[in-house]
Amino acid sequence: MKSFRFSIYSSVFFLILSALLHSISFIVKPEPANDTEKQLLDLMNNYKMDMGAGFIRSFQQIFLSLSACFTLVLLFGGVLLYYLYKWGITKKQMTGVLNIYLLIYGILLVIVWTLTFLPPILCVTFVFIALAASRWTIHFEDEQLQSLH
Repeated sequence: MKSFRFSIYSSVFFLILSALLHSISFIVKPEPANDTEKQLLDLMNNYKMDMGAGFIRSFQQIFLSLSACFTLVLLFGGVLLYYLYKWGITKKQMTGVLNIYLLIYGILLVIVWTLTFLPPILCVTFVFIALAASRWTIHFEDEQLQSLH
């Protein structure tokens, strides 16, 4: 029971930590190191593309919205997993929830490993490992998961 509880809390911890670490990108603005990077950042911020239907956005605005979605998916995953564990659901229900988490965050892991850089790769890898440990250790739990209150 303690190993499942530890792995669930590890999953929640890594999900929320990853969301917090990723939200740093909203505060810290990139500084160009050379003229090429300066031109790239200028185009990202100032060149607006016509997306149709009256939507005219810069690449920076699109990037910001995707970044916010990534942060919110991680935060939502952590909060929901904590809530479900705290209020106690059946072993069968939690197994199903963890299977869904493993599918979604497994796809995310492949995308992150393929297209991003070290910090998000590490964060999502730790999330996936903790979720896999939770899924594996749930077999040692009672049928009704213990609530924490």
